[in-house]
Amino acid sequence: MARARTVYRCTDCGAEFPKWAGRCERCNAWNTLAEETVAVVVTSKRSAARAQSGVIGNVVQLGNVTGAETHRWKTGLDEFDFVLGGGIVPGSMVLVGGEPGIGKSTLLLQVAARLEAGGHPTLYVSGEESALQVKLRADRLSEDATGVELLTETSLETILATASSGAHSGEALGALIIDSIQTVHTELLEGAPGNVGQVRECAARLMRFAKDSGTTVFVIGHVTKDGGIAGPKTLEHIVDTVLYFEGDGTLEHRILRATKNRFGSVDEIGVFRMVPSGLVPVENPSALFVGDRRDVASGSAVCALMEGTRPVLVEVQALAARAGFGTPQRVASGIDSRRLALLLAVLDKRGGFSCAQLDVFCNIVGGMRVQEPAVDLAVVAAIASSVVDRPLPAHAIFLGELGLGGEVRPVSQVERRLSEAAKLGMTQAFLSDRAMPRRIPGDMRVIGVRTLSDVLQRTVGIAAPKPT
Repeated sequence: MARARTVYRCTDCGAEFPKWAGRCERCNAWNTLAEETVAVVVTSKRSAARAQSGVIGNVVQLGNVTGAETHRWKTGLDEFDFVLGGGIVPGSMVLVGGEPGIGKSTLLLQVAARLEAGGHPTLYVSGEESALQVKLRADRLSEDATGVELLTETSLETILATASSGAHSGEALGALIIDSIQTVHTELLEGAPGNVGQVRECAARLMRFAKDSGTTVFVIGHVTKDGGIAGPKTLEHIVDTVLYFEGDGTLEHRILRATKNRFGSVDEIGVFRMVPSGLVPVENPSALFVGDRRDVASGSAVCALMEGTRPVLVEVQALAARAGFGTPQRVASGIDSRRLALLLAVLDKRGGFSCAQLDVFCNIVGGMRVQEPAVDLAVVAAIASSVVDRPLPAHAIFLGELGLGGEVRPVSQVERRLSEAAKLGMTQAFLSDRAMPRRIPGDMRVIGVRTLSDVLQRTVGIAAPKPT
C-alpha cells in the first residue's frame, strides 16, 4: 500500500516546501503555505525500467499536417463572442474568474441556454448550489434554459463519466460548464476540495477531456483577496482562455476582460448591463462611459483608450482641494496610485503647478481600470484644470504619454481613437506633434503639442509658471 506524505504548498504561487514557514520563499507572501497530503506512487523495478526507457513518439513535419479550421460557435451574446475572438472554439477550455456575486454563474447559464438552443447539447455542473437554486436563477433569465441538463456533483470522476457517456441527452456533448473548479475534487488525491493540488489536477484532467472529446469546457474560478484566480497561476497556464469578470457591485454594468486567449486577441473587453432578466450586451461602451457628461466642470477630461482592438472613450475626473490637516491625501480610483504620484511630480517640476499642500483625488468614471500610459495627458490636464478651477474644452480629448522631462510622447493607433471620438461628437484632440494622423475624421481639429507647458497654455488658458 502506498504511504502518504505531507507537503506544504503556497496558495499564491504553487511552490512546494517540505515544512511549514511563515513566508513563501518564492513569492515572499506571508501565511500562504497550506498542508497537503500527497500519495506516493510505488512502482516495481520492471515498470521503473520501462519508464526510463521511454516510448518513441510519432513525429510529423508541419508541412504534412492536414485539416480544416473548426468553425466557431456563436452564442448571440455579441460582447461575449467578441471577447473570445469571434465565438466559441470547440474543444477549448475557458476559465472565467471574478468576485463573488459579480454575475459569473448568470453569464454562463445564459451561454448554456443559447448553446442548447443552437443545437449544441450542454451539461451544467453545479458544485455550490442545489438544482432548485439553479432553476430559480434560470427562471429569471430572458433566455429559455429549460433544455439545459443539470448535474449537481463535486466528484470529478462522476462528472467525466457522465459527460462521456452521453446519458444526459443521447448525443455528443457540446459544452461542459463547471461551477466552480474550487468545489470539484478527484479521488486520486487526498485533501479537501479547493487546495492547490486538487484544483490543478482537476483542471488538467478537464483540459485533457476537452482535447480528446472535442467538448468545450467552461470553468468558473473564484478569486483571491488580491484579485487573482485562486489555484494559483498554474491554473491559468493550463487553460486556453482566461476571462475576468469585473465591475462595481453598486453599478449596473460589468466588464468581461480577456487576459489570455490562444484563439484571439488579449486585453479585449466586453461590456454588459446587469438587469433583472440577466446580462445584456452594451453595443457602444464609449457612450456608456461618457454619455452622462453634460455640464462640464473643472477637473474633467476625456481620453480614448485601446482595449485590445477596440477604442473606448473614458472620462477622467480630478479634484484638487486644500488639505485639512497633516499629510495631503493622494486617492486614485481606476488608475495606479504610483502612476498618479509620478504625474503629480512631473506637473510640479515641469509645469509649475504644485500640489504639495493639496488633497488630490483622481477617478476613472464607470469603474474602468486604466493601465495604458495614453491616459497621462488627460490626468495632468484634469488636475491642472481643478487647481485653477477652469474647465477644459468641452468636446476635446487628450491622447499622450507624459515623460519625466515634461515631453508629450505619441501613442499608437491614433486614427482609430480619433474616429471613435468623432462618433461621440468630439471636435478637438490634443496629442503629440510627432503623432499627427494622415486622415482626420470629420471636422475634428487636431492640435499637436510638444510639452506639458503647451498643453496647459492651450487648455486652461494660463501659461505654466516657471518651475522653481
